[in-house]
Parts: sequence; C-alpha cells; structure tokens
Amino acid sequence: MINLGNLSPSKGSRRQRKRLGRGPGSGHGKTAGRGHKGFKSRSGSGIKPGFEGGQMPLQRRVPKRGFHNINTVRYSIVSLSQLDSFVAGTEVNSAMLIEKGMANKGMPVKILANGEIKNAITVTVDKVSGGAKAKIEAAGGKVTE
Repeated sequence: MINLGNLSPSKGSRRQRKRLGRGPGSGHGKTAGRGHKGFKSRSGSGIKPGFEGGQMPLQRRVPKRGFHNINTVRYSIVSLSQLDSFVAGTEVNSAMLIEKGMANKGMPVKILANGEIKNAITVTVDKVSGGAKAKIEAAGGKVTE
C-alpha cells in the first residue's frame, strides 16, 4: 500500500543532470560535449527566433507601412440608443455596462451620440462625446467623467 511514508518516483522517471566539463574521466570533459569549434560550440550560441539560416527572415522581407502608436487608448464604445434601455433615475457606470454586455471588460468606456435618449439617467464613465453629453443633459440626465 502506498502512503506518504513510502512515496517514491517511478523507476526511470528521474535522471541526474549531465555534469559537463569535469575532466576526461567523466566522458564530458574538455569540450563538454560541444565538439570542436563552430557556432554551436561557442557560448551564447543557439539559433535565435526568426533566424532562417542566413536567408532574409520573413519579418524583414515583409514591407512595413505607416506608424503604429503603442500609446493609443482603445475605448469600448456605447451608443445612446443602448443607454435608453435603462430606467429613468438609474445611475449607470462602467461596471454596470460591462455586466449588461454593452462594454468590454478591461477597456475604458466611451459614450457616443448614436441614437436618441429619452430617460433621465446619471452616467459615470471614462469619456463622453460632446454630442452625447448634450443629449443626455437635454433629456434631464447628468454626466460625470
């Protein structure tokens, strides 16, 4: 019967690491299993990701165009027509919109003036367009960013 007192790994499942460069008697002395000279014998060698044997790598062959700004903030867009589904007097925030499936999790929320809104609601999100803010306030609501 196996219990914590007599647990051991299966036979052949664990091997000792190969100890390199420990003299001629070890069988892995001198060149330590790397052979003589050449790229693979040097320290720091090893084929780097994207290396294609000297051929121009794909990453450099493909033409590059334009500029990609890594600091761009991508917003999850919510339109006014979606906000109209909330009952008048409701305080709407980002968490509520994510819960209802109107906005994506992990992204800041922006409200755009697509559609109309009739219910007076209080909106607290990351960003609101000028047109959307005007329409929400015209309906009797309030906007805080």
